[in-house]
Amino acid sequence: MILLNWRLYDKDIPMSTFRLRLLDSDQDYQAGFSVMRELRPHLTDAATFAAQARRQGEQGYRLLAAWQGSEVKGLAGYRLQENLIYGRFLYVDDLVVTAEARRHGVGGQLIEAAREEARRQGCAHFVLDTGLGNALGQRFYFRQGLLAKGMHFCQPLEVRA
Repeated sequence: MILLNWRLYDKDIPMSTFRLRLLDSDQDYQAGFSVMRELRPHLTDAATFAAQARRQGEQGYRLLAAWQGSEVKGLAGYRLQENLIYGRFLYVDDLVVTAEARRHGVGGQLIEAAREEARRQGCAHFVLDTGLGNALGQRFYFRQGLLAKGMHFCQPLEVRA
């Protein structure tokens, strides 16, 4: 399946030189692993990545890929959520485009497809986080119409057995 005009269809139809399609098989996850690793270098192997993506999928996580031929050039991982701040919203966990595919509109296509999915699902907001040191990413998000609304705080915890 791919996302075309932000509706799912069963055949691949080009969007410029890229086509957007949700990853849904071990083979797909294998194809997307090296791209995701550019964003998440702590990921160690494709099998572990696929297993985690499937577990997250049980919680509503979807991984949309921008394909060029048989190669993944970009990924957007997202999920629907609801809280008291935003109401129902779509949260982008992961957004990455390979270095060679940047400046070809891939990131914009992925953002717009996720944004349209949010609208289709009746979401009030479209939300993502980025690192404070990611100036290029922040500039890209501003150009995509997103606004900085706060800071995201995190504290690692020891896992108790």
